[in-house]
Amino acid sequence: QEQMVESGGGLVQPGGSLRLSCAGSGFRFDDYSIGWFRQAPGKTREAVVCISSDDRLAYYGDAVKDRFSIWVDAAKNSLGLHMKDLKADDTAVYYCATDDWRKVVAGNPNYWGQGTQVTVSS
Repeated sequence: QEQMVESGGGLVQPGGSLRLSCAGSGFRFDDYSIGWFRQAPGKTREAVVCISSDDRLAYYGDAVKDRFSIWVDAAKNSLGLHMKDLKADDTAVYYCATDDWRKVVAGNPNYWGQGTQVTVSS
């Protein structure tokens, strides 16, 4: 059974950094395209960063370009999201997700983690 568990969320001050992790079980991350998504209160879910299984395709949301980066640790079957220069608008629940590229980049992957809260506030 495929399962993903996020960790690393919390409270951070504006301008700070945070690193989220997503541990996978029951499948291999490097067999699929992966993505991080977020949903703020009262807003629709949006894609943050997505990369294809062969690393040839990547998507970065306009709001996070040059601030967020994604990484994959194949040995640990985990992926992460490094966030820097955080802003109040980055406050949201962050989710990792995986599926084929078309579904991930369309925001409709079938496999999701449970989410982790990130709050940017002074």
